[in-house]
Amino acid sequence: MTTFAYVGTTRQGAVKKGELPAKSRDEAIEQLRKQNIAVTSLQEKTAGGWRNIRLFGAGVSDKDIVVFTRQFATMIDAGLPLVQCLEILSTQSENKILAKAVGEVRAEVEGGATYADALRKHPKIFDELYVSMVQAGEMGGVLDTILTRLAKHIEKAMKLKSQIKGAMVYPASIMGVATVVVILLMIWVVPMFAKMFIDFGGTLPGPTLLVIESSNFLQANILYLLIAVGAAAYGVKRSYASPKGRLLMDGLFLKLPVIGDLIRKAAVAKFSRTLGTLIGSGVPILEGLAIVSKLAGNKVVEEAILSARQSISEGKTVADPLSRGNVFPKMVTHMIAVGESTGALDAMLGKIADFYDDEVDQTVAAMTSLLEPMMMVVMGLVIGFIVLAMYLPVFKMASVVG
Repeated sequence: MTTFAYVGTTRQGAVKKGELPAKSRDEAIEQLRKQNIAVTSLQEKTAGGWRNIRLFGAGVSDKDIVVFTRQFATMIDAGLPLVQCLEILSTQSENKILAKAVGEVRAEVEGGATYADALRKHPKIFDELYVSMVQAGEMGGVLDTILTRLAKHIEKAMKLKSQIKGAMVYPASIMGVATVVVILLMIWVVPMFAKMFIDFGGTLPGPTLLVIESSNFLQANILYLLIAVGAAAYGVKRSYASPKGRLLMDGLFLKLPVIGDLIRKAAVAKFSRTLGTLIGSGVPILEGLAIVSKLAGNKVVEEAILSARQSISEGKTVADPLSRGNVFPKMVTHMIAVGESTGALDAMLGKIADFYDDEVDQTVAAMTSLLEPMMMVVMGLVIGFIVLAMYLPVFKMASVVG
């Protein structure tokens, strides 16, 4: 008998962890299925510790989910039975992990579970937003409409995410290349010139001395500098993992020039789009706010959303607590207030999301057009200074010879 450590979810969606003895992995999974636990992770205990056997959800992209959801909506709209749709999709999906998950969902549905309950057993693939909207679609008898809306929502979220990544990756890559070039110059190129100048003798110009001393310092302390950078990165990561540290750092991110404005606009767009989609699909607003807060991606934004949720649970409005912080602009809170008073909050949130999607597009374009020349100028100045400093003694020697 082998001991297995498992992580799974019950039919109610609760996460359950534990250990159990079994002869094989399949037997362990079967035992857990009999206990109505869907396995998301299963590890086998070995002499050296735990060996990972199965981790559900790894390797399933947003694009895979979009394709699956659109195909499913088309089949449901065409009148195919739910179980048959799932069987077809489980056999034709190119992603093997998703195919296996859909096959298990089909087995659960065939056994009498609802589609939403079956999806809830795979939280690493289908998040709370997805499951809640499917549940609302099943209850309202409009599953095909909800699935189409869900696919559009995921596509827009993917577009927003790619825009943010593109805006962040470009300057980071330019700075990375510039840093590597400067380090290579200082470690390999400058020492060769320095040796040549020392052999010739004479007094070196100030810029040349500065570059040579910097090169000597870098060569002597490169290991310590790398360790310091690694330690700082580790410290920041550990700090960000704690609630207080994350709240502090996320607040600092929002205060950064240009980037902070981009993060705020993206957060408002994501909040409005997700909450509007949930409310329009029939999900209760308290449940919708709880889901949106977990998907916020920024602790300051999450706290503001949870404050709004608490306000509603006490019989107040959504707009009031959102207007107290510095996260949501006044225009947004005023539009939400109008949406609440007119009973068209989902439509108003959709308009806010469309507006801020355009704002993100414009901010990313402006940021890229501004950063590109700035990065090139900085790179040119740094590398140009090093090259000029190295050639100043050469010019001096040439004038003396002349």
